[in-house]
Amino acid sequence: MDYVFSAIVTMLVVIDPIGLAPLFLAVTSDLTGAERRLVALRSAAIALAILVAFGLVGAPLLAALGITLPAFRIAGGLLLFAISFEMVFGRRTERKFDASEVAQRDKLLRTLAVFPLAIPLMAGPGAITAMLLLAGEARGDLRLLALLFIITALVIGSCLAVFLAARHVDKLLGITGNVILSRLLGIVLAALAVQFVIDGIRASFLG
Repeated sequence: MDYVFSAIVTMLVVIDPIGLAPLFLAVTSDLTGAERRLVALRSAAIALAILVAFGLVGAPLLAALGITLPAFRIAGGLLLFAISFEMVFGRRTERKFDASEVAQRDKLLRTLAVFPLAIPLMAGPGAITAMLLLAGEARGDLRLLALLFIITALVIGSCLAVFLAARHVDKLLGITGNVILSRLLGIVLAALAVQFVIDGIRASFLG
């Protein structure tokens, strides 16, 4: 029970489903309701698959490649900063496509689902680190690993529920509210990105 409680609290705090809602709104501000639902479903499925994969083979894989977790944090922070820059300066302009460009539109939706929603917002450096540590604490016990994966699936499911409910907030905000929210959250996202980089650099030196 101690392990289960620790896993629940850790994954909830690290992934933070409620905190992701406004970021989801900002990133998908130019999508229709149906497209937002599709992106939410895809991003949740991708994030869950990534976290489960890291729980199963993450530690030995990173060791074999010579990649450290601080390097993951720095890379994730730099990628997030690029997105936040576009949000703050209004570079994420509305994307419109005609019927002949359906494939291009589908590519956009798939890209958003993978980055930045699945990686690094849901399955980010913090969540991956937590998964690796919790999987290590299981010490090969298949029951504990199964419980860890179930807990992770429930937390990701709560992210999906929050994403699907976010459209109601979007309607309340309107166009002006969404523009203001996007700029403000761009600044927040930039600060989060910088913090990722700082944490990665600090961990590199302390390690």
